[in-house]
Amino acid sequence: MRTFVFLLITALIFSCKSDQKNTDAAETSVDSISVDVASNPLKDVYFGNLHVHTKWSFDAYINGAATDPDGAYRWAKGEQISGGGDGTPLKIKAPLDWYVVSDHSEFMGSLPLMEDETSPVSKHPLAADITGDDPAKSFEAYTEILDMISSGSNDSILGNPEFQKTIWSEICEIADRHYEPGNFTTFAGYEWTSNPDWRNLHRIIVFEDTKKVPAQPFSAIDSDVPEKLWEWMDNQREQGNELLAIPHNGNASDGLMFPLQESYGGSSLNAGYAETRMRNEPLYEITQIKGTSEVHPVLNPQDEFANFELWDYTLESKALAPKNKKGGYARDALLRGIELQKDQNANPFKMGFIGDSDTHNSAASIEEDNYTGKFGFENDPKHRLDGPPGVSEAGAKQVREFSSGGVGAIWAESNTREAIFAAMKRKETYATSGPRMKVRFFAGFNYDKQILNSENWLETAYSNGVPMGGDLSSEQGAQAPVLLIQAMKETDGANLDRIQVIKGWVENGSPQEKIFNVAWSGDRSLDDNGDLPEVGNSVNLETGEYTNDIGETELSVAWTDPDFDASQHAFYYVRVLQIPTPRWSTYDAIKLERPIPEGLPATIQERAWTSPIWYVPNGE
Repeated sequence: MRTFVFLLITALIFSCKSDQKNTDAAETSVDSISVDVASNPLKDVYFGNLHVHTKWSFDAYINGAATDPDGAYRWAKGEQISGGGDGTPLKIKAPLDWYVVSDHSEFMGSLPLMEDETSPVSKHPLAADITGDDPAKSFEAYTEILDMISSGSNDSILGNPEFQKTIWSEICEIADRHYEPGNFTTFAGYEWTSNPDWRNLHRIIVFEDTKKVPAQPFSAIDSDVPEKLWEWMDNQREQGNELLAIPHNGNASDGLMFPLQESYGGSSLNAGYAETRMRNEPLYEITQIKGTSEVHPVLNPQDEFANFELWDYTLESKALAPKNKKGGYARDALLRGIELQKDQNANPFKMGFIGDSDTHNSAASIEEDNYTGKFGFENDPKHRLDGPPGVSEAGAKQVREFSSGGVGAIWAESNTREAIFAAMKRKETYATSGPRMKVRFFAGFNYDKQILNSENWLETAYSNGVPMGGDLSSEQGAQAPVLLIQAMKETDGANLDRIQVIKGWVENGSPQEKIFNVAWSGDRSLDDNGDLPEVGNSVNLETGEYTNDIGETELSVAWTDPDFDASQHAFYYVRVLQIPTPRWSTYDAIKLERPIPEGLPATIQERAWTSPIWYVPNGE
C-alpha cells in the first residue's frame, strides 16, 4: 500500500537548465465541439478554476491524490469524488461554469504507473521505495527524483517522450469529452514549473482549443527561463495554436516575478520585453492556496487590508521567507509598470487579475465552510491544523497558513471556449478569494452620474467607455472620467462591507498610490482622512455561524476621482470586501472542539479584485 509522504514544499519544486523545443502537433488532438450557443453582447459572468492538479502531477500523487483529470472535471460539475487519504468524499456545493486541469508538465502522469505491474515505470529503480510502506525510503526516493530534475537531467523512464505524448493526448481528450458548450467549458492546460533556487516562476499554460496543440508540453526541463517559454508560445501561434500563460505566486518568487531592472532570463525591461510578456501573459493569478499576492504590509503600510491571507515563504523546504518583497506583489508591479510606461513607453506589468486554487487533489476546495484541503493527506481536519504525523511545526504552520484559494470570474458573451478565452485575452476578468460575488467595473468620459438608475445602463457603459482590463484615453485638460462600479453578494453568501478604488500614478518621478472608499453599507461616514469605520462582526466563534444583519446585498456607485490629472498615466482597480466570516481553520477548530489556532485570524473579510483600467494621456 502506498505511503503518503508529506512533501509540502519540495513537492512543488523544479529547477531546470536545457533549451529544447517540440512544436509538432499532437497526433491524437480532438477538434473543439461546434454547437450553436446563444450569445449575450452585454456578457454574463462565469466562475471557475484553471489551476488544478490531479494524481497525474507527481507531487499530487505522492501526497495522496486519488483521482485523475476525469474525476476533477466530474467534481467541478457537481459530482462527488474520492478525496484520497482517509477516503473523505469531496463535493462542491454548487457546480462551477468552467474548469481546467493543469497538471505539472514535468514527468506528467508517470508516478501513478509505478503501481501498475504491467507498466515499464513499475520497474523504475525508485518505484518500490516510492510506493512502499517505509516513509523514510519514500522520502529519500522522492528527493532523488527532485534532485535529478533540478540538475537538468531528464529521466529516461519517467520522462519518456512517447509516454509523455500519450499522457498529454489523454489530457486533451478528457478535456474535450467534458466540454459542454453553453453549460460547462474546459480547456487543455498544464503547469510550467520553473523555480530557480527555490524561487517561484510558475505559469499555467492554457490553449484556446485542442485543434493544433503540440505533441507534448514545453516544460521547465526544456528551459526554466520565461523568455524561452514565450518564444515557444510565439512559435505555437505561428502554427495556428492560440495560447496564454498565467503566472502565479509572485509572493514566493523572492522578487523574480516582476523584476526591478533585469529579468531572470537576462532581459532588460524595454519595449521588446514588455510587448512579448504582455502578448503571452495578459493575466496574473493574484490569490490561491499559497496566499494572496496583491499587497504586503511592508510594501503598502498605508493599506489597512494588506494583511490578508499572506503566505510568506519561498518554495525551499526549510520554510524560509523571501528576502525581497519588492518584485513579488501585484500592486507594486502595476506602479512600476506606470513608471516604465512614462519613461520608456513600455509597460511589462499591464496585467489583469484572476483568482485560482492550485489544488493538488482534483477538487478546488474553495469554500471556507466546505474546505477539504489541497492535498490528499489534508482530508482529515486534524492534519490541516496539525500537519500529518511526523511533520515539523514549521511545516504544520505552512499548512495552517494555506488559504482556501480563490475563484476566477470572467465576463464573456457565452460559456464557450472561444468567448471565455477572448475575455481572458482582453482582461475582462476579476479574482475573488472564493465567494462568487458579481462585480462590474467601467470607466468613461461621457457617463451621466445617474446612469446606474437607468435600465439600459450596461449598453451605455460598453458603448461610451471601457470595462475592466481596458485602456481609457482623452485629451489633456479633459474632465475626470466617471467610474461605474456595481457589486452583488454571492447567492446565499455574506453581505458586502464596502467598495474601494485603488489608484496608482507617478508624480514628479515618484510612484504614488491611494485607496478611496467609494461605497459602503450602513450609516457610517468617512473621517477627514477618507477612512471608514469597521463594518462590525457578527460571527459566533463557538458555532461558526454569522448573520447578515450588517452589510448590504448590493453596492453600486458612479464615482469621479477628485485628484484626476489628465496629463498623468494612472491605473484604477476595484476591491470589494465582504463582512467578516469564519476562516476555514476556525470551522475545523469548532469541528474538532478545540481552540482556534494561535497566529491565525478567526475571521476574514473575503474579497474581490477587478482587473485594472489604465488611463493613458492622449497621444501616448
